[in-house]
Amino acid sequence: MRPRATEASGAGIPLDVLMTQDALVVEAALPGVKPEDVDVSVLGDTLTISARTASEERREDGGYLYQEVRRGSFSRAVTLPSNVRPESATATFENGLLRLSIPKAEEAKPRQIHISPLTGTSDDATAASPEAATGVESGESAESGATAAT
Repeated sequence: MRPRATEASGAGIPLDVLMTQDALVVEAALPGVKPEDVDVSVLGDTLTISARTASEERREDGGYLYQEVRRGSFSRAVTLPSNVRPESATATFENGLLRLSIPKAEEAKPRQIHISPLTGTSDDATAASPEAATGVESGESAESGATAAT
């Protein structure tokens, strides 16, 4: 995941990016921007968020002493990890915060592996011999048998 600014100033859109168990979540702060003025696109492995605000007319009666409010067009791009499915992404926009949820691919999600206890076997020699139960043949140490089993 590599964020990068795509505007001349380099400031970009402030982002929070986090990975949950099921998805990559991207939150973008877009204060003063209307949802219809936001474009989100994915091309290859690059997610691009673009926004625009109406330019305010310049005041003729005085100049700005300090101007930090963003006006005009701006964008931000991030490289997505390969284990997400952008075609299934969802987006919400509330109070100037864009939230994208991009699900992980099924093979990237953690899986729980169920451990089944061993049940009695029909071979009485296996049950009677500790070496046979651990899979270690006579003459081998338990340590070398454990290494071979892994």
